[in-house]
Amino acid sequence: MKNIRHKRNPTKRTAIGIQEIASYIPEGRISNYERKELFKIDDTFIEKKIGVKRVSLRGADEDTSDLCLKAYENLLKKTSLNPSEIEVLTVVTQNPDTNIPHTSAIVHGRLDLPVRCAAFDISLGCSGYVYGLGILQAFMRDNGFTKGLLFTADPYSKIIDLNDKNTSLLFGDASSVTLVSASPLYVSRAMTFGTVGADYMKLICIDNKLRMHGKAVLDFVIRYVPDDLLALLKRSKIDLCDINKFVFHQGSRYIIDMLTKRLNLAREKVVFDIFDYGNTVSSSIPIVLEKEIADRGNKKILISGFGTGFSWSSGVLERS
Repeated sequence: MKNIRHKRNPTKRTAIGIQEIASYIPEGRISNYERKELFKIDDTFIEKKIGVKRVSLRGADEDTSDLCLKAYENLLKKTSLNPSEIEVLTVVTQNPDTNIPHTSAIVHGRLDLPVRCAAFDISLGCSGYVYGLGILQAFMRDNGFTKGLLFTADPYSKIIDLNDKNTSLLFGDASSVTLVSASPLYVSRAMTFGTVGADYMKLICIDNKLRMHGKAVLDFVIRYVPDDLLALLKRSKIDLCDINKFVFHQGSRYIIDMLTKRLNLAREKVVFDIFDYGNTVSSSIPIVLEKEIADRGNKKILISGFGTGFSWSSGVLERS
């Protein structure tokens, strides 16, 4: 049987973390400026409130697994990765190719990865990347694995009503893949997690259409995330001023601005970069991180995802 690997040592504990990140943003775009009349909005709303000038749109022939493969192709351009060495892959998505099988199995097959490679999906949205990173790192450490892939791909164009102002102006399609390995560029410190599941109806897909109560999402973020981040830093014994970059889920310009003000952060430390592609759900943090980890000056990066399910997760990445 091909691609069978036996060399594993579950008792061996090594540093596991982020080695490299690659992303893929489709070329297709929908301009929000061209929809001003339809939604009765102006340039200030586009640029200052949501911060999205155009949303990215997958091609007609691109499904969730296709987006994953495009990100993987970009990863291969940046690394000397040997696919036969991959021991686990996971895909964070709530919009899979099909309900059955899991998208990670489809990606596994299309990449022709080893048969003894674990593959599983994680059904989380905007908090999914941080959750996924924590899950994958722990899974790898407990099983003595040294190379894994964390994919994010949540094409909301599958469930967006183009006539819904609350969602169609905001969400874009994209994907990412993070190489998690025993040769990390960044390692994770403590992580925090939380859920306000009682409010799940405020951001929900019904009859295959996304429905979002924007004010409820904002209230949730402002009520829980700032205090959680301060608790995370205290637990990690890190001062707020020691963080070089804050990479929040790129929900909207207004949400990022509110978090910046509430935590009294230096604006140059807070990244906002979705003007040309929009809120890409679980891919928003790794798309930004791909650029930020290339900067040697970023010794400590705080990441925080929050959104659907009224779920959140945060962590500190420290340069190895």
